[in-house]
Amino acid sequence: MSRTDKKPVTGIRHNKRNTANKPLRIFHGRMYFALQALAGAAWWLGIITLPALRDATLGSLDPLLVSAIGVPLFVLGSALAALNLRWAVWAAAAWTTLVAVGMIIYATVTTEAGLGAVLMIGAAVGSVIAGTLMLRGRISSGRLLLGLFSYRSSHTRVRSQLLVRTMIQLVVFWGVFLIVLPTIINAFQERWNLTVKFPILVVVAGFALLAFASVLGVWSARTIANFGSGTPLPSAMANHLVMRGPYAFVRNPMAIASTTQGVAIGLFISSWMVIAYAIAGALLWNWLIRPHEEADLRKRFGAEFDDYAARVSWWIPSFSAFDGDDDTGADDTDADDTSDDDISPDETHAAETDAANSSGQDSADRKQ
Repeated sequence: MSRTDKKPVTGIRHNKRNTANKPLRIFHGRMYFALQALAGAAWWLGIITLPALRDATLGSLDPLLVSAIGVPLFVLGSALAALNLRWAVWAAAAWTTLVAVGMIIYATVTTEAGLGAVLMIGAAVGSVIAGTLMLRGRISSGRLLLGLFSYRSSHTRVRSQLLVRTMIQLVVFWGVFLIVLPTIINAFQERWNLTVKFPILVVVAGFALLAFASVLGVWSARTIANFGSGTPLPSAMANHLVMRGPYAFVRNPMAIASTTQGVAIGLFISSWMVIAYAIAGALLWNWLIRPHEEADLRKRFGAEFDDYAARVSWWIPSFSAFDGDDDTGADDTDADDTSDDDISPDETHAAETDAANSSGQDSADRKQ
């Protein structure tokens, strides 16, 4: 069978797998809406009985007025969505998103109900994801992989160029995801009066953790350039499967380094919202993006990647699963190694003569 004949079979198998998983995904979406309906009912009960909860989540808003709209659309809407009513899915997801936007604006302007804004942001994200699973049976995360985030091998294999591009990528991505976004999130946290001061030892631990994670990130990125002939950017990925350095112990040390850096930044600036942002980002990346990355690696490296993946975990480092001594990948060393084929006949004859002389001398010494 030719290579072109095999492609439709792969596509059919992929479609069958998606079709088989669709009922399970719909079930997960329904379970989320059921839990959201129960959580919403419990929250409204708390609003009635706990003044502190009412102040933290509603501020100066009239509970009766809010409940007259919120209970039917949020609690009952989520319950009906859990029964797999499509119109209820649309209503619950749309209303939750609208309320989340409104609470963000209200909390930012009045500095009240910051906790309510955070809770509604989480509910909106969950409702949109669960609603998409129920209405479409899957999350089309592949559409996010465009431009610089589409998986392609690096066009250049010049190590000096790869190292320069890698350093530029680290500066840009760390600047955006570890400085700009955490600063914005922390500003909202302070504006919403949700700041919690961490003990000084926690702040110091955050700084130490940030240093460790940054070293791991640089090490991982340089390993890709040196041994994989690529960069961490998806559109310029490694041309060779990297199984050295930190990749000998865990399959994606870059993801571990980035997540740890985000948590460390949150500890260092005493921002629990930044910590939540780092963890939520890692979970969403693991669920939505990682399958595409692994599919690309399996497509390009085949059995080599399957063997590597069977021995090395994605998230949990293992110091015994892989020895890290494999020679797969780019020409990763500039050492002056000399092979047997590089030895001239004269050098070989000289070496044999020296060996014979040495053997004769040893024999004479033994006779004496």
